Amino acid sequence: MQDWNNYRDSLIGRVGDYAKVAPDVMRALSAIDVGVSKMGHLDAKTHELIALAVAVTTRCDGCIAVHAKKAIDLGVKREEIAEALSVAISLNAGAALTYTARVLEAVDTLPNQ
Repeated sequence: MQDWNNYRDSLIGRVGDYAKVAPDVMRALSAIDVGVSKMGHLDAKTHELIALAVAVTTRCDGCIAVHAKKAIDLGVKREEIAEALSVAISLNAGAALTYTARVLEAVDTLPNQ
């Protein structure tokens, strides 16, 4: 199993290294994060639940490490996280079904062999 605390700390350090060579990119990313948080329609817990679901669907270990800690720090319960991740699982299955239809469509356009 992953040592998530060490991984998160190491990742944050490496991102800091990147920020030194690409500060404009990091400022732009930060501006997006600030802009999202200023919208004010969703609370911070909901933001973190969405972030975790997206982390699962995009398979981003860094996002999992960072947003799991943020969620727990905000008091999100394990059951709430499990429910959000269940939505991600459902959508991934739906996406697989959609792409299955695309494969069949592509196969149907090929000449019979």
